[in-house]
This record gives sequence, C-alpha cells and structure tokens, in this order.
Amino acid sequence: MTASEEKFTRQRLLEVQTLTPNLFTLRTSRDPGFRFSAGQFARLGVRKPSGCIVWRAYSMVSAPHDEFLDFFSIVVPDGEFTSELSRLEVGDELLVDKQAFGFLTLDRFPDGRDLWLLATGTGIAPFLSILQDFEAWQRFERIILVYSVREARELAYQQLIAELPQRDYLEGLGAKLLYLPVVTRERVPGALHGRITTLIENGELERAADLQLTPEHSRIMLCGNPQMIEDTRAVLKTRDLNLAMTRRPGQVAVENYW
Repeated sequence: MTASEEKFTRQRLLEVQTLTPNLFTLRTSRDPGFRFSAGQFARLGVRKPSGCIVWRAYSMVSAPHDEFLDFFSIVVPDGEFTSELSRLEVGDELLVDKQAFGFLTLDRFPDGRDLWLLATGTGIAPFLSILQDFEAWQRFERIILVYSVREARELAYQQLIAELPQRDYLEGLGAKLLYLPVVTRERVPGALHGRITTLIENGELERAADLQLTPEHSRIMLCGNPQMIEDTRAVLKTRDLNLAMTRRPGQVAVENYW
C-alpha cells in the first residue's frame, strides 16, 4: 500500500437513485473509523479508465451515527468527476478520504434561538445531516429549512424531510421544524416563488416563517450555488447579520468547497 492509498478507504456503492436526468443520490458503505460532524463533507474519489483518480468534495446527507454514507450529486455536463460517478453501479468501488472536512457545523454558533438553513440544489445535503442529528433540535427553539430549486421535480428527499419531525428520539421536539420549499422557474402550490434574496428583501420569507431575521435571535447557514451564497450574505449584512469567524462571533455560516 502506498502512502497516498493510506489516506483513503475503498467503499462499495450500495444504492443509486436517479431523481432527474441531472440529479442522483447515492449510498456507500462506511469505514468504521470514518468520523464526521453533521454538516461536514468528504472527499470522494473515482478511478477513471486510465487509472488516475479524480477527487471531489461532497457533503454527507446521512447522520454521523449511520452505518452508511449518503450523498447527493448533480451531473455536470462533460464533468470529469460526475460523468464517471454517474456511471457507477451498485457494487462498484468508490474511494473516501479518511478525514472529513468543513466548518458548516453548529459549533459555529455558541448561542442563538432560531436556526435558518438556506439551501439551493444539492446544498440541501449538509442540512439533512444536521437535522438527522439531535443537537439542532435540542439547542434551537425554531428551525426553518428553506430549500430552493428551479423546478419542483428537483426537490429531493421529500419523504425524509416529511418524516424527520416524527422520529421517536425527538420526543415531541419535531414541531420546531418548518419546511419552506422554494421553486424559482414555475409556480407550485405550497411552495414560495422567487430567489432567496428576493424573498428576504421583500419580507415574504419571514412572513411564511412567521419569524423575523434578527441579529439577536437568528443563526443562518447557507449552502448551495456560490452566487446565491454571495448575494444572500450581502443582503443579510444590510440587516447586521454577519459572517461568523473564528475570532469574531456572528450570525451566518457558509461552506466554501466550490
């Protein structure tokens, strides 16, 4: 075994589900020694026909206590990694870095009353991991999950989201969660319509949540399209909601693995 091989484990693909032609979910086996905090990401590797390995970062959808790893991926047209990944079948090998990475975790916020999770596309992944862990339910009074996609068919994990509040271990805490789907390119009953930034600026998001975004009470996590993150950060900053830094407490946390 070479030094480079010692940095990853070889896992098997257990399940693949196609959501749309460009979106799919996958489940892999998990090395017993792989540890992560809810909200972190792993580096996944696929071996090309040439023998070289291509690596990309993917947030875990699954909970830290699960015996498997779940991931959510988009197929990038002609993408070096996702074109290989999308061709994998159950039983095929997938490489997983032994170390988890990322700072989109609840320890970014030492305090706060309301947890806002704002996601676009596959950016929903780390928030589902966080919601399958007990800490968020224990710490916050309200949890608002905002999931924005272009078309309704792109809304993934709807059954999981619906079932989350009913889990036995929550012992009645499930009522803290409000799920607000957002669809930008079509009008869908039960979903908000428009970009997340617009919904914040015009007050529609807060009205739908029946909750205000305030520096005192709100703690906000952003994950998804880099432009959405940049634009939303700018809108939040005008309301004195600032990025949480290592040495400076704040109200906003983002993930930067693009």
